[in-house]
Amino acid sequence: MKTVFMFSGQGAQYAGMGKELYKNYSAAKDIFDRADEVLGYSIKDICFSDEEKLGETEFAQPAILTMSIAAMRVLKEQGVRAEMTAGLSLGEYSAYVASGAMDFEEAVALVQKRGKFMAEAVPSGEGAMYAIIGLDTEAVEAACKEAMEAGLGLAVPANYNAPGQIVIAGASGAVAEAAKIAKGKGAKMAVKLKVSGPFHTEMLKPAAEKLGPELEKMHIKPMDIPVYTNVDAHVVESEKDIIPILTKQICCPVRFSNIIENMHERGADTFIELGPGKALCGFVKRTVKGVNILNVEDESSLAKTMAKLEEIV
Repeated sequence: MKTVFMFSGQGAQYAGMGKELYKNYSAAKDIFDRADEVLGYSIKDICFSDEEKLGETEFAQPAILTMSIAAMRVLKEQGVRAEMTAGLSLGEYSAYVASGAMDFEEAVALVQKRGKFMAEAVPSGEGAMYAIIGLDTEAVEAACKEAMEAGLGLAVPANYNAPGQIVIAGASGAVAEAAKIAKGKGAKMAVKLKVSGPFHTEMLKPAAEKLGPELEKMHIKPMDIPVYTNVDAHVVESEKDIIPILTKQICCPVRFSNIIENMHERGADTFIELGPGKALCGFVKRTVKGVNILNVEDESSLAKTMAKLEEIV
């Protein structure tokens, strides 16, 4: 069995996430308490009950990373280890923590700044993201191209999540038009996402420029397990590549579907999502067949995961 730890990205958060793990597992409590100390405010209060702040990128990003690493620590305490790891967008930072390349304390402080820089990069209302469901990649890319040719601004694929599920991003008017065009081409759905900006596009360049110097302050160590990056879907070859990759990642499309395919080709047969929600489990289900797909976000899902792993072994 080759196991993958996958980590959730922004948008998966919800009030109450991690609360059961915090109450029932000392390993999870330790992570939340350490995050509170680093951040200077109660991230657990935000995770457990503050829906409004969870909607703000500056708070959502450290909240998701904290909850994800808390879930991972509980799973590892149960004896589960991974042979490879990856995360969706923000989740890639959790993957580096899981790999041993980043200390948790440094990572949670960094993603708070990352969230702040991303929120500041594009004024509210000027950017948007839409999930296009049920349309092939070429047709989605063509819809974006048509919207841009109409002179409405930037519209590009931002997340290649799974076959038939691509997120587009860019200038508000352009992506709204691209979504309309995609519907005309046969998309089953075109849903506007509740995010604060056009993530993973060149419109986030100001955030990348601010993030770069903060990344340079990080104490990066060798990885204990392979990490697959969003930038090109391949294994990060050296810890020396992490800072350049994460500087670039903020403006590049996320290639999560390709990550799943590449991991599967390397023998991955058990994919465990750590963090809020089950979106990544859905992406795996749509991308590869014949694999085990599990998630850990609370005590109930942990129990189910452990029971399933015992069956597999």
